[in-house]
Amino acid sequence: MRILVTGKGGTGKTSISAALSIQLSESGFNVLALDADSYPNLARSYGLPLEVIESIVPLVDNVELVKERTGAAPGEGWGLFFSLSPKVDDIVDKFSVKINDNLRLVVVGGIEDAGEGCMCPSIAFAKAFLMHVLLTSRDIVLIDSEAGLEVMGRALGEQFEMNLCVAEPTLKALDACGHILDMSQQLNIRDRALIINKVKDMKTTEKLLDVFQAKHPNTPFFTIRFDPKLEVVEQTGASIEISRDSTFWTDVSAVTKFVKSRVK
Repeated sequence: MRILVTGKGGTGKTSISAALSIQLSESGFNVLALDADSYPNLARSYGLPLEVIESIVPLVDNVELVKERTGAAPGEGWGLFFSLSPKVDDIVDKFSVKINDNLRLVVVGGIEDAGEGCMCPSIAFAKAFLMHVLLTSRDIVLIDSEAGLEVMGRALGEQFEMNLCVAEPTLKALDACGHILDMSQQLNIRDRALIINKVKDMKTTEKLLDVFQAKHPNTPFFTIRFDPKLEVVEQTGASIEISRDSTFWTDVSAVTKFVKSRVK
C-alpha cells in the first residue's frame, strides 16, 4: 500500500502521519515513512532524541550524496549533465532511522524548489528514490508531503494507491482538498479520503461537509476533534506518543482502520 498524505502547512498532517504510521506498525505492518516536506518534522513528531534529529540531513540537502549519485552538486546551475537514474536502491538501508521494530523513517526533504526548478540534481535524485520505493517496496509506504501531485508529476503520482488530504474545518481548506482529490482521481489513485482536523464545532463542520459532498459525492471522510494535547505536541515539538490517551489518537484510529481495510 502506497499512501500520500497531503495538506497545507499548519493543518496537522505531520501529526496525523506520525500517529497513523505508528498505529499501522503496531498492527503488525512494516511501514516506511518518508518525510517529503520542505520543513521536515516527522522525526520530531516521533519523539526521536534531539541529537538524532540534528544529525539527519534530508536527501535533497545531502550535497555529497547527490553529487556522488548524480554527478552534479545541487545549486551548480543550469546546463549541467547529470544522471536522471542515479543509484538509489541502498538509500533505505543506509539512511533510514528506526522508530520501532516495524517502522522506519527516511527524511527526503521538499521536492519542490522554486529557486532551481524540479530538474536540479537534488530534486531528480529525490524523485528517483521515491519512484524506486513506490515501485519496489512490499511494505506500507507513507509519504508526508506538502507538495501537490502536480509537483510530483504523473509518473510518480500514478504509483500511489491512496491519497489522504488533511484540511482544517474551513470552506477554503475543503475546496483545496477537493481539488487535490479530483487530481488523484484523474491519476487513477484507487482510494481517496478527506480528513478534517482540529474540529471544534461538529454542527458547523457538518454544514461544510454537506457543501463538500455535493461537489465530491462518495468521498470517504474522517473528522478529528480538536485536542489540547495535540496542540501541546505541535507547539512544543513533543512526541506524538503523549497523545495516546487522547481523542486525537482515538479519531486517527478510525483512519487506521480504513487504511487496513484497503490493504491488498
